Amino acid sequence: MKTPLYIFSAVSLLALACFAGPSSPQKLPACCAKDSGSLAETNALALTDESLYQLESRWATDAGQAMQLADLRGKPQLVTMFFASCNYACPILVSDLKRIEQALPAELRSKVGFTLISIDPERDTPEALKKYRGAHHLGQNWTLLNGNSDDVLELAALLGVKFKKEDSGQFAHSNIITLLNAKGEIVMQQIGLNRDPAETVAAVRKLFLDSSHLK
Repeated sequence: MKTPLYIFSAVSLLALACFAGPSSPQKLPACCAKDSGSLAETNALALTDESLYQLESRWATDAGQAMQLADLRGKPQLVTMFFASCNYACPILVSDLKRIEQALPAELRSKVGFTLISIDPERDTPEALKKYRGAHHLGQNWTLLNGNSDDVLELAALLGVKFKKEDSGQFAHSNIITLLNAKGEIVMQQIGLNRDPAETVAAVRKLFLDSSHLK
């Protein structure tokens, strides 16, 4: 029996509050859909209990535009939680995302979104994220988001991302890239740094093949 997102959210937030350091993410709920559905079908169907796009949290892009996660709906998204002043893991995570992007077939790259969500909302203002975008040469299919602390914690719990701010101002955190289908359901996660992108690329391709996006 699948666990509704709102129930999993409450349980995960309780677990996250007990986090005392970096560790592996929590086991995912049974929410891994097999395909993304066609774009027309996705827009027509109601979101499922396993969709992260149910969340009512509000975010700001690096362009200062307000949005909800549901605005990402309609194409697969590769999502990572990070912070812009990270000295080690986050640059590698972004590099891993770029490797996935480059490994995708050329005809799919513009049809997949890449989303970076800050765990450091105080410092990672939209202006700071805009500078980060420029410094790392992130394209138009990349979305950088700032949100309030409670919304960041809620989303982190649902993604299995644990983090803790250290005295130095840096964060100890999980290193996870999550693939969402077009409806915002978790399909798979790439855990760790400097991972071979082949499995994630194959999962992205399967979404398109299963949904007849790839002609």
